[in-house]
Amino acid sequence: MQEEEVLGKAYDGRLMKRLLGFARPYAPQVIIAILLTVFISALSPLRPFLTKIAVDDYIAVGDSDGLLMIAGLLLATLLLQGVAQYFMTYFTQWIGQRIIVDVRMKVFDHMQRLALRFFDRHPVGRLVTRVTNDVEVLNEMFSSGLVAVFADIFILMWIVVFMVLIDLKLALVTFSVLPLLVYGTFLFRKKVRQSYRAVRLHLARLNSFMQERMSGIITVQLFGREKREAGTFDAINEEHQDANIRSVFYYALFFPSVEFISSLAVALIIWYAGGSILAGVMTVGTLISFIQYTEMFFRPIRDLSEKYNIMQTAMASSERIFKLLDDDTIIPHPAAEKARTVPTLGTLRFEEVSFAYNEGEWVLRDVSFEIPKGHSVAIVGATGSGKTTLINLLCRFYDVGKGRITVGGIDIREMTTEELRRHIGIVLQDVFLFAGSIHNNITLGDDAISREKVEEVSRLVGVHRFIEQLADGYASNIHERGGSLSVGQKQLLAFARALAYDPELLILDEATSSVDTESELLMQEAIATLMKGRTSIVIAHRLSTIQNADTILVMHKGQLRERGNHQELLAQRGIYYRLYQLQYKEQERRVA
Repeated sequence: MQEEEVLGKAYDGRLMKRLLGFARPYAPQVIIAILLTVFISALSPLRPFLTKIAVDDYIAVGDSDGLLMIAGLLLATLLLQGVAQYFMTYFTQWIGQRIIVDVRMKVFDHMQRLALRFFDRHPVGRLVTRVTNDVEVLNEMFSSGLVAVFADIFILMWIVVFMVLIDLKLALVTFSVLPLLVYGTFLFRKKVRQSYRAVRLHLARLNSFMQERMSGIITVQLFGREKREAGTFDAINEEHQDANIRSVFYYALFFPSVEFISSLAVALIIWYAGGSILAGVMTVGTLISFIQYTEMFFRPIRDLSEKYNIMQTAMASSERIFKLLDDDTIIPHPAAEKARTVPTLGTLRFEEVSFAYNEGEWVLRDVSFEIPKGHSVAIVGATGSGKTTLINLLCRFYDVGKGRITVGGIDIREMTTEELRRHIGIVLQDVFLFAGSIHNNITLGDDAISREKVEEVSRLVGVHRFIEQLADGYASNIHERGGSLSVGQKQLLAFARALAYDPELLILDEATSSVDTESELLMQEAIATLMKGRTSIVIAHRLSTIQNADTILVMHKGQLRERGNHQELLAQRGIYYRLYQLQYKEQERRVA
């Protein structure tokens, strides 16, 4: 069963204690809201008591002045309750919104600090649900559910107090129906819990199916799967509908049952109080007030039943949120006073580095090499040989399993990731662009990068002319993930983004693989210029693009098997020679 489908307790003290920790900064407002809740809860049961006084002490004896006074008190009570209700609603909603902002920021900030290893095993859709749906559920609990539960409990307490004070025996007669109510509520809670779990199960399946099909819409349309997928979706949708109808059935059965028990209680009150009135031992005002109290008593019961699901869902959501916040898959940082800084990167060294994404499955094994400052190094090898993993370790997206990586003699684990990465510019094969202007995608919102700098790097990579042809130039907005641009244009923009930060180390991971021949020639000229005096690492499958590198490293099955320049590696007639021959023959075949 998926995480979203598991329901916890309707109330979990451990989780509630942690949730209330978010309310601590707003303690004054919380105290005011609680006091207002208690006050409002007492005003509602006060009205039937005033009605009893009006009937017994003034209407029965014809005292119009006293009756007018009671009517004025009732009106004042209603006005006072309305004003108090306004402030209570305002404070509870304000508190709820502030807490939700804090929770959402805490979750988002924590997720940004998590290592890539965490995202490797958690779907993005589920994480988005944590920050949106689950947090919004907590908002409902803080702003309405929790307050409403306390208000209903206080109202029930006040009603019981007033009924006992007015007439203990009649109160006991009224409470005689409570065993039926308790049993009905217990049965309803059990059935609703089961049906609600089924609703969440089918909703999770519905969302999962929708997300997967929309992400793979090209494949669906390409293979003509629209009707078949629509049929599958219809079946899942029907199951979700049936689960909801079953849930509605229990509500439709429970509320009339509560009404019946309420009517039964009123009948018992009329029967017992009627006989007592005829016997002259009870007043008509007492009967009227008890009928009003009975109607008021069962209303909170119905409300509490509705709030049960809110509280249960909130506990489940909070458990998932805290599980995320407690996840410590974070790249460890040295203490501020021990963190090392470097003015320039200096020589890069991999010293017997081994690494495994999954325990025991080594992707890299005892890899050692060095890159002097200002040198260009190319890394080649078959898919899965560990080329990109080397870059991930150097940028400290992951930490090495064995060995170490040093920069100017300093282990990169002794530096903060911010200090390390500010020296590095990287262009990946899979480019990510944000929805927004082209200028902001190049600068990533850094105001220190001037418009002139943006245009300069754009010219160097050959994308300036394309941008200028757009209606708004650099202010032109692009769609999410750069959907309105070609793959080559996105790579050129990513290259401009990396260069805009003027990095000491430039990393190109298949950066020109999707660029046409003309654009690649422009980029190769720009790359050659930019690599002068700059340390650079180039990962490429097309060996023609890296022949001028100072050193070429050949990776094979996680090990560094060969190193040297282009001519030296060809002379060795090893792995590099075979790769080169394969690509050369492929090019000859295409030309032919």
